[in-house]
Amino acid sequence: MSTKTVPGNYFEDFSVGQEIRHATPRTVTEGDVALYTALYGSRFAATSAATFAEAIGFAAPPVDSLLAFHLVFGKSVPDISLNAVANLGYAGGRFGAPLVVGDTVLTTSTVIGLKENSNGRTGVVYVNSVGVNQRGEMVVDYVRWVMVHKKDPASPAPETVVPELPGAVAAEDLVVPFALTGRDYDTVLAGSPFLWDDYEVGEQIDHVDGMTIEESEHMLATRLYQNTAKVHFNQHAQAAAKIGRRLIYGGHIISLARALSFNGLANGQMIAAINAGAHANPTFAGDTIYAWSEVLERLELPGRTDVGVLRLRRVETQDAPRAEFPGKDGDGTYLPQVVLDLDYTVLMPRRG
Repeated sequence: MSTKTVPGNYFEDFSVGQEIRHATPRTVTEGDVALYTALYGSRFAATSAATFAEAIGFAAPPVDSLLAFHLVFGKSVPDISLNAVANLGYAGGRFGAPLVVGDTVLTTSTVIGLKENSNGRTGVVYVNSVGVNQRGEMVVDYVRWVMVHKKDPASPAPETVVPELPGAVAAEDLVVPFALTGRDYDTVLAGSPFLWDDYEVGEQIDHVDGMTIEESEHMLATRLYQNTAKVHFNQHAQAAAKIGRRLIYGGHIISLARALSFNGLANGQMIAAINAGAHANPTFAGDTIYAWSEVLERLELPGRTDVGVLRLRRVETQDAPRAEFPGKDGDGTYLPQVVLDLDYTVLMPRRG
């Protein structure tokens, strides 16, 4: 048989310090933006209307922060997680130059940790992935960890290296790509009268609405991001592995809940950081996703009085539509209805 095809990396193919330049640069088109909107129905004004974006100081209308994240993430999948069991979590994610239509994004990943699991058949790979635009400007920089199959369970375990994961991104390290000084911010067009000043630490927000996942939408989404992981695409492989069903890409859940969060956080125009996140339980087609948020911190930006920072915890649940849902039981274990626990930061206008 020909050896020209690529089976993807297995756990034993990775080494700490390994740098991988990922193939297939991606130029963002109007079609990408339209399809993303069709998939999630996001209503944030800055990414929905060029006129609104320009009115608040963007040089060009930005694409949704998470579309940028998914395009960067998708580049890494054929090399990092084609043979994954599941993506497990994120840390230290920071958004940089806003991605706009016409920009081309490229991704490079560095392996920063390895840990074989006790079953000897899988291991966890920690990577730092960085996406840049055609000018070399950072678009997204984040750490993730993913459980990957071993090709040969008998192969020796590598030295365990578990990296110290970065904590929440500090306010002074955030990139703020728009400015409101001297500009009128239209809360009616934005969809909510509540600005940064109106939120309190500890406040919980039930985003109320639910969205049911359809198999066709998930498949379109993973293709849009060129995410080739077998667990999302290959029903035959999932059946052979006795899993039975294709898993929904975790990023699909993040985008669904971001769209739902408009109801309560409509003025959180841009995501500035993904501080931490855990995929607590798998999601499948037919599940209905609900979300609620808790305000963890309300921070000022150094030298800025026009925009503030809200650090949020957002819990996404499957078929569990209530804000008081705790997420974890008494011993700290995630309840089965919790599919994602995400710590992230948004930029929100302040009152003048």
